[in-house]
Amino acid sequence: MDHPTPAAPEPAAPEPAAPEPDPPEVPPAARHSYDPAAVALANASLLGAGYLMLGRRGLAAATGLGTLVLLVLLGSAFESVWLECVVLLWWAVLVAHGWFLAGGRTRRAAVRRQRVVAVCVTVPVLLLAGLLRFDAHRIEESVDEARDSGDCARALDAQDGVWFANRVADAPAAVRGDETVRACRRLAEAGQRLTTGLTGDTEALSAGFDGLAAVLEKWDGHERMAGTVLDGFLGGLPAKDPCDTVAVTEWLRKRNASHDTLDRSAGAVPRTAPAALVGCGDDLMADHDWKTARTRYEQLLDRYPDYKESARTRARAGARKATLALELAHVRGLLGGSGSGAQPEYCDRPAKYSGAPAYGKGVNRALFYGNDTYTGKLPGSWRTDDAEKAVLVVCAGEKKFGASVRTCPYENKIGPGFPTDVTFRRIAIPVKVYELRTGRLVADRKVEIGGTSCPQRLSYTTHGPTDFGPPSEVYVKASDGDVRDAFRSLVRK
Repeated sequence: MDHPTPAAPEPAAPEPAAPEPDPPEVPPAARHSYDPAAVALANASLLGAGYLMLGRRGLAAATGLGTLVLLVLLGSAFESVWLECVVLLWWAVLVAHGWFLAGGRTRRAAVRRQRVVAVCVTVPVLLLAGLLRFDAHRIEESVDEARDSGDCARALDAQDGVWFANRVADAPAAVRGDETVRACRRLAEAGQRLTTGLTGDTEALSAGFDGLAAVLEKWDGHERMAGTVLDGFLGGLPAKDPCDTVAVTEWLRKRNASHDTLDRSAGAVPRTAPAALVGCGDDLMADHDWKTARTRYEQLLDRYPDYKESARTRARAGARKATLALELAHVRGLLGGSGSGAQPEYCDRPAKYSGAPAYGKGVNRALFYGNDTYTGKLPGSWRTDDAEKAVLVVCAGEKKFGASVRTCPYENKIGPGFPTDVTFRRIAIPVKVYELRTGRLVADRKVEIGGTSCPQRLSYTTHGPTDFGPPSEVYVKASDGDVRDAFRSLVRK
C-alpha cells in the first residue's frame, strides 16, 4: 500500500543582520593616501623626509636633530665602533617607523609621485654615503700599506686626507687610522729619545725602548713601524764617541729580553762593542782616567777572546799602562803630604809600583824621607825626586847615640882641675828601605855615621847661669863623606 509522501519542511526565516559599527574617525592627515614604501624610503635618507610626507613636521625636526647629533659624534672620531651600530639602528628604526605610520601592511594604492620624491631624496644621500665610505676605505688601505711597510711618514700623509665626511661615512676606518697616527707619534717620540741615547744618555735610551714597547703592546700590527725606528737607532751605532758607544752597548747587553722585535738590538753589541771598548780606553787614558780605562780594556779581553788579535794586543798594552799609572798615582799619594824632614804615609803603608826599575847591582837611586839634616847631604846621583825613576824608598828616623868611639876628659870654666869625661858616639839613624817595584821591605836597621872625636875645644850649650860642664855623651862630628859612607850600603848592591 502506498504511503503518502511527507511534506517538505518550510525554510527557516533568515535572522536579521547585525548592524555594522560606525567607522572610526580618521585623522585629517590619514584621509589622504600614503604609500608606506615611499615613506619608509624617504625616511631612509635620515633627514625625516618620510615624516614630512605624512605632515609630521615636529617629528621630522626631531629626527633631523637626532641625526645631526649622531653624525657630529661620528665625524668627531668618537672612539667607539658601537656608535656606528647606533646609527644603523637609528636608520632602521626610522625606516620601520615611517612604514608603519603610513599604514604598513594595509593595502593601499601606490602613489607614484611619492615614490619618485622618496627616490630623489634618499638615493643621492645613500650614493654620497657610499662614495664617502669608498674614499674612507681607500685611505684606510693606504694607511694599512704604509703601516705594513713600516713607513710612518706615508701613513700620516694618507691619514691627513680623512675629513669630517669620511669619518661620518666610515667611522671605524677613521678610528683605526687615528690609532696608527697615535702610534706613529709615540714612535717618533721614542725615536727622538733613542737618538739622544746615542750620546751615552742611558735614561733617554731606556725611555726610548719603553716607548717602542708601549707601541707594540697597545697597538697591534705596528711591529714593522717599531722595527723601522729601531733600525734607525741601530744604524747610528757606533756613535762618534767610542765611550758613548760603550755606554749604549753596556745598556743593551744588560737589557732583559722582551721576545719581540726589540731583541734585535742585542746583535749590535758584538758588532760595535769591541772596537768601542779599545777606543774608549784610549780616550780615557788621554784624560788620565786610569781606572775606567783599565776596566774598558779588560772588558774587551774577557768578553771577546776571538776578536782580532791586533786589538787585543792593544788592549793588553793599554791595561798594563793603566795599571802602572794607577800604581804610580797611589804611590805618589802615599809619598806626598809630609812636611820637611817628616816621614810620609808610605813608610807605614808601602805599596808597589810595578814600573819602577829593578833593584839590582850598582847604585839604586832612592827617594829619601826623614832626617834631612843627614839625608840631605847625600850625592845627587843617589837621589831622585821622581817616584817613576826611583828604585828604593828610604825612610830615615831621628838620630840616636850609636857605638862609642872614644872618651876624652874636658875641664869646665868653673871647676878647673876637675875634668869631665866625655864619650864620643857615632850617629845612629834607624832606616827602613823599601823596594818600590814590589813594595817589600829590603832593609830595617840602623846606619851609624862616624866622624871626628875629642877636639881640642868642645863646644856645648849651657842652660841657666851655672856651667856644670859638658855632657857625658856627644855625637862625633860627621863630614859629608862620613854620611855617604854610612848610607852607601843602602843604595849600592
